[in-house]
Amino acid sequence: MSESFGAMSLLPTLFVLVTAIWLKRSLEPLVLGTIVGYIMLFKADFGSEFLSGMQRTMGGETIRWIILVVLLFGALISLLQFSGSVTAFANTLAKRIRNRSQVLLTTWFLGLLIFIDDYLNALSVSSSMRAVVDKLKVSREMLAYVVDSTSAPICILMPFSTWAIFVSGLLEDNGVATTGQGLVAYIGAIPFMFYAWIAVMLVPLVASGKVPPLFAMKKAEDVAKHRREAPSDDTDTSAHRGGIFGFLVPMASLIFFTLWFDTDVLMGATIALLITFLLYGLYYRYSMTTLFDVSIDGMKSMLEVIAILVTSFALKDVNDMLGLTNYVIEVATSHVIAGLLPAITFVSLALVAFCTGSFWGLYAIAVPIVIPLASTTGTNMSLMLGAVISAGAFGSHACFYSDSTVLSAKGAGCSTISHALTQVPYIAISGMLSLMLFLIFGFYN
Repeated sequence: MSESFGAMSLLPTLFVLVTAIWLKRSLEPLVLGTIVGYIMLFKADFGSEFLSGMQRTMGGETIRWIILVVLLFGALISLLQFSGSVTAFANTLAKRIRNRSQVLLTTWFLGLLIFIDDYLNALSVSSSMRAVVDKLKVSREMLAYVVDSTSAPICILMPFSTWAIFVSGLLEDNGVATTGQGLVAYIGAIPFMFYAWIAVMLVPLVASGKVPPLFAMKKAEDVAKHRREAPSDDTDTSAHRGGIFGFLVPMASLIFFTLWFDTDVLMGATIALLITFLLYGLYYRYSMTTLFDVSIDGMKSMLEVIAILVTSFALKDVNDMLGLTNYVIEVATSHVIAGLLPAITFVSLALVAFCTGSFWGLYAIAVPIVIPLASTTGTNMSLMLGAVISAGAFGSHACFYSDSTVLSAKGAGCSTISHALTQVPYIAISGMLSLMLFLIFGFYN
């Protein structure tokens, strides 16, 4: 589209956010916001263009990969719950974990360990700990917050995660680093990824009560505290045969084979599911028919998650056609002094990431624009990279319909919108402290 929409490019995203808060829903606002964008772009032809756009989105390689990963995780989680293995794992942990702080710190620690991919982190940790937080009457919203805070934030701090590999290649492609040196440049920026550091380190303060539950999170915690009986997600308690072994083997397989196949979560989930079928069929004596039925039910439970993720990609495409990213970057970085550039870069790209729910795509657009600007103004390159990458982590953490937000909520067993709203105060704290650090280092680094 050649037409420039300027500030109007923000309209679809604003519509989504306002409608989501009003309806306390996620999918409907995304669909309506995307339609608003298509009306702006194509006027009377918006209907046919919207359908064509959704077909293009569904045909994309990335979304196909996401759908397969989410479906496989749905099947695996459903099998773990059905067999009673999750309950066995929770009971074993509950003997050693006796209070709110311990369960949240354990969740945080698991999140630190599973740093290779944010999808793997969000789904595996949340589903592992859900039964434990239920037993100790901790809210699922708090679980989702802890998991989300060690999802994208921890992944960008680790130089061997999928995020680091992607950004390192991007730095080489754009001449920021020479061939083979992209990871070195990435590692040099890690100390300046302030948002990720603060978001990760805030969790133990929240877990220990030094930072109390705030606003909507306090309400969620109060509800959980007075809950008479922890809800159960188990499909059929009479069919429970699994023990802790039936939980640890699939989860260890998932992590091991994801690493074995160069951090390919799809391969890891596929092999872990096959191993689970063999283990449950041969050792726990479940029939193949039962295992397939439970797996299909688990996949069905992920349909809303998939619908939200697909529609968020469609909204991202609309925002690209409206020119939102370029508009925000151009407005934010025009006529700015060097000392303010890191802070303004962080704020503007964080806004774009929050609005679009797109992070790797944001990096691909922003790096060729921001890095030459940093070179021209003499701004520390590692600091600028830290600002760009921090902005993506903020967006992944804060966006109401980002993949990390949706998957953390699903794994924890709460609604996407309740998770998004309850973690807002903690994201705001991390964001404001990060902005202060980018201001300080921008002028004195």
